[in-house]
Amino acid sequence: MGVSALHGLAFLGNTLFAIDSLRGFLLKIDPKTDNTTVVNPYLVSEFTDVTGLAIWENTLWYTRDNRVYFCQNALQGDTIVNLAPELFATLPYEANGVAVWESTVYVTCERTGYIFVFSRETGREITRFPAPGIGFENITVQDEELWVCDKTEQTVYCLERGTGKTIFSVLTPFQSPSGLAFYPDPETGEKVLYVAYAGDELYILDNPNSEDQYELARRDRTFIHPLYYHYNEQERYATSNGFLIEMSYVEELEPLDEVFLEDVEWRIALPSETKRQKIREITAIGMPFTIETQDGERVAVFKFKPFNSKERRIFGWKALLEVRAIKYQLHPLDVENVQPLSPDFRAKYLVDNDNLAMESGVVKDAAEAAVGTETNILRKLLNIRNYVYDQLSYSLTSKIETPDIVLQRGIGSCGEYVGALLALGRLNGIACRTVGRYKCPAFPEQKNIPLQAEYNHVWLEFYIPGFGWVPMESNPDDIQDYGPYPLRFFMGLAWYHIEIGKGIKFQQLRNKGLPVNKEEVSVGNLAINHVRFIIREELPAD
Repeated sequence: MGVSALHGLAFLGNTLFAIDSLRGFLLKIDPKTDNTTVVNPYLVSEFTDVTGLAIWENTLWYTRDNRVYFCQNALQGDTIVNLAPELFATLPYEANGVAVWESTVYVTCERTGYIFVFSRETGREITRFPAPGIGFENITVQDEELWVCDKTEQTVYCLERGTGKTIFSVLTPFQSPSGLAFYPDPETGEKVLYVAYAGDELYILDNPNSEDQYELARRDRTFIHPLYYHYNEQERYATSNGFLIEMSYVEELEPLDEVFLEDVEWRIALPSETKRQKIREITAIGMPFTIETQDGERVAVFKFKPFNSKERRIFGWKALLEVRAIKYQLHPLDVENVQPLSPDFRAKYLVDNDNLAMESGVVKDAAEAAVGTETNILRKLLNIRNYVYDQLSYSLTSKIETPDIVLQRGIGSCGEYVGALLALGRLNGIACRTVGRYKCPAFPEQKNIPLQAEYNHVWLEFYIPGFGWVPMESNPDDIQDYGPYPLRFFMGLAWYHIEIGKGIKFQQLRNKGLPVNKEEVSVGNLAINHVRFIIREELPAD
């Protein structure tokens, strides 16, 4: 309480020290009780805008502006006794985070895009490593590893301390990670990674002086939360904090037109089983259904004999799901010599089977311009993604247009981003498919209350021969004009993505076993859909 923007974290035994960069508080926190003490009550102005914090032996280190400072003999036990700063190093631009390990000091700097490595004894730069992300980064050290959190990427990276090479990375369950430190649990001996978050949130302000009384406002939001992670080295992916989510999907019959069909199957895809999403239970809502398998995906089949537009029903399914964040750990060199696609995959995933306008000159020119002479599958798709992001700005649209229209218009919804990405990917020989269908509202602290999804969402997967399908978000990383764009959701998905009916239609009507012509009878004209989520509990990473 009373803290605005936590950044640097550092554990000393069982005591946590942290920096509130906005208020200038150097904080001493008891992890068990959350009791927080300001240990620099007369020096807060000297610590305003400090973002990095480290402790090595009895010396406290911190970053402010473009400088790195240390306070020699700052601690006796876990008590601060000296905060007289001495200048250690000056960077060309603002220094963000600092970590110290034996004779080495590590400093992150967003503006330069590097992690600077200094000698603790001489203050001279030894080397520098490329920063793993593109945003503000903080840093800590754990044995032979550097751990870096990136606010823009919403990611924590594990790096080799000697080379700066990324071993793996995981998505954080909340936005804007701003600091991190390992806590040695005295009871279990386990080292738990805690991450600080510093951002803001919308809330309803009750303002009695306002004409409308209730106003939409923003307030600071900062807290510390454990980050659970699991790296599956053999299968090249890492998972992080998961949640047990109850998702309900219901159709409410309210036909707009007179319809009578003798024998109707109303087919609704069910959640998928994946490396990051597990189904604990599926139950019927309103009407019983049977389950069929279509292209490896399960579908709920509701039967109406007959279907009369005068009837009113509510029907659907409820699923209890374990859902986690996932990030694949693949590099271009890992896929330099992939095998060609099989004829079945080429026939299914390199064709225009979804109004992709792949024969259009606009789309063909874009496919060529996006990739150029690149041949590596990961670099090709990343070039395509960045090209589409350069060409489009996000906006909700009244209907989904084809990629040629969207690219000329320069504005697209998530579905239109997906269409453009699919078309350009397939024209460049990359097997792609659409995936969706909803995102749980990203409020994991709001447990056991109903949460409503605002709208549906789609993203895509691309296929790497010899490895398998890998996810890629459609548009959330298109956050600034002409980049650089984050890589958080390139080969990664957050915990709140719900994968349903991968590679198949989400809903379909069949009459006497044959698909119903949607121009004559469409699901949208027959029913209103309702989607509800309830976050039950947080789960470990695996």
